[in-house]
Amino acid sequence: MALATYKDLSIDAVDAERAARFWAAALGLEAKALDDGDRMLAGPSERHAIWVNEVPEPVTVKQRVHLDIHAGSVDDVMALGASAVDLTSFRWKVLRDPEGGELCVFERETVPAYRLYEVVIDAREPERMATWWSDVLGARVEHKEGFSSVVDIAGAPFEALVFQVVPEPKTVKNRIHWDVTVEAVGLLLGDGATVLRPQDDEVAWTVLADPEGNEFCAFEPA
Repeated sequence: MALATYKDLSIDAVDAERAARFWAAALGLEAKALDDGDRMLAGPSERHAIWVNEVPEPVTVKQRVHLDIHAGSVDDVMALGASAVDLTSFRWKVLRDPEGGELCVFERETVPAYRLYEVVIDAREPERMATWWSDVLGARVEHKEGFSSVVDIAGAPFEALVFQVVPEPKTVKNRIHWDVTVEAVGLLLGDGATVLRPQDDEVAWTVLADPEGNEFCAFEPA
């Protein structure tokens, strides 16, 4: 039984307008300006939404969370403002977005209208983290060498959360995170999450960290 349900994604950016323009075009979404200067990328449902939040901190280290996307050609994504990192070592192409964050492009003969493929997370213990998130989201786990994927996530507009093994620990706040809806935040605390910032008069959500410190936001019903 799921403790929470997938809600949406958030991306931090120094230049929210530029980042929103890039990701909207790369993913097949519509960028909308918000009153506070942030941006929202809208799609065919509320769970396709991506919030682009302006922050003062630039990218300084490799992102522990990145997006894999579908594209007809890596050149199409580079034309939007991405730059090449590694175009030959893998069956996918590794790029940097205009903010310097990593993303991977999977070239397809047929490209869907909405082009987010997977959300990929670095982990010291990918099997443990995938199992933890599958329990939270009531989903299923698939294990492969070096990777553990959470699949069949109810409502998620992408195929999987993919945890890949890395040797280094987390050192800075993730620039990409996902949000969940939960009947009571306490359900997640009992399952191993910790509170980073409680809900208060300024924010209508609770900021949490999973067992490896990845930030996510939990929304309780109004």
